Amino acid sequence: MHLTSYTDYSLRTLLYLGTKPDSELAKIKDIATIYNISTNHMSKVVYELGQLGLIKTIRGKNGGIKLALHPKDINIGAVVRKTENLHIVECFDRKNNTCIISSACRLKFALNEALQAYLSVLDRYTLADVMSNHGELLEIFTFHEQNA
Repeated sequence: MHLTSYTDYSLRTLLYLGTKPDSELAKIKDIATIYNISTNHMSKVVYELGQLGLIKTIRGKNGGIKLALHPKDINIGAVVRKTENLHIVECFDRKNNTCIISSACRLKFALNEALQAYLSVLDRYTLADVMSNHGELLEIFTFHEQNA
């Protein structure tokens, strides 16, 4: 399964924010710079993560963003479900399915089983789990912030 860049950037944003102390706010521009992503695109990602209740956005001169939940409370499978279009084949989208073999096709059952297995594995991980190397991540982010 291939994740869209949108989901990839969402997960990367959460990883970055997870390395920050709770009292420290991050800036969208800083995250975009570190990952070499357009600020405009990162703004869209951050907006949706805020809508999903995964990050807090604080407006104003001294504003910024931070995690809304503890990393142990952010499930990776749930994030993927919320940010990814899981219609991996046309027939998974009942509204826009024009495949002529849908009614007789058995492949969709195998693909659905594979998708569920994929999501089941992701469901076993939280943001805290994938940040178990917190110090190493922080070192990388700090290096890139200083060299941006």
